[in-house]
Amino acid sequence: MKLDQAKKDHYRKIAKKEGYRSRATFKLMQIDRKYNIFKNGYIVVDFGCAPGGWLQYISKVIGKKGFALGIDLKRVEPINSNVKTLMADVNDESIKDKIMSKLPKKADVITSDLSPSVSGIWELDVAKQIDLTSKVVEILPFILKEGGHAIMKVFQGEPFGEFLKKIKKNFKDVIIIKPPASRPESSEMYLLCRGFIFQSSKDTT
Repeated sequence: MKLDQAKKDHYRKIAKKEGYRSRATFKLMQIDRKYNIFKNGYIVVDFGCAPGGWLQYISKVIGKKGFALGIDLKRVEPINSNVKTLMADVNDESIKDKIMSKLPKKADVITSDLSPSVSGIWELDVAKQIDLTSKVVEILPFILKEGGHAIMKVFQGEPFGEFLKKIKKNFKDVIIIKPPASRPESSEMYLLCRGFIFQSSKDTT
């Protein structure tokens, strides 16, 4: 436990030193540095973006020619000129239209770090988290270009197996990742999904 706590503090201290708003930034950074997902000029949509740590990293790697749109229920303080945020609920039926009204074209990459308000009842929390991420998957045909990529957080639990089967139908390649910055005792994992296969929304729900 002490070692885990030291690791947690390690990333928090680095985040503070380097000006990142969250230690979670390093989870995305580690995934990207290993798999080279983001490119200069990319368009990215980031779900569950508050407080903006992922957007800070994304802003740097996509450069001035790129554009990132963050989605969250909470207000996020401005980051850079190539980043905008939208206060919206992933369950909102019109969210896909709201997103596309802010983008110049469909996104190259979708990221999702969504988590529910934790109740302490594990089975319920897992189900709620998977449900939130499933909403993102339903929106993908409207906002992600064919061949695009996604990085999505998921909780391990009973609903995960069925969700993984669903995801694999939508992408050519799906990798399950536990980045070093993610605490060993945490149930969170990240799915790196590459090569989006466009399907009509009725086939993805």
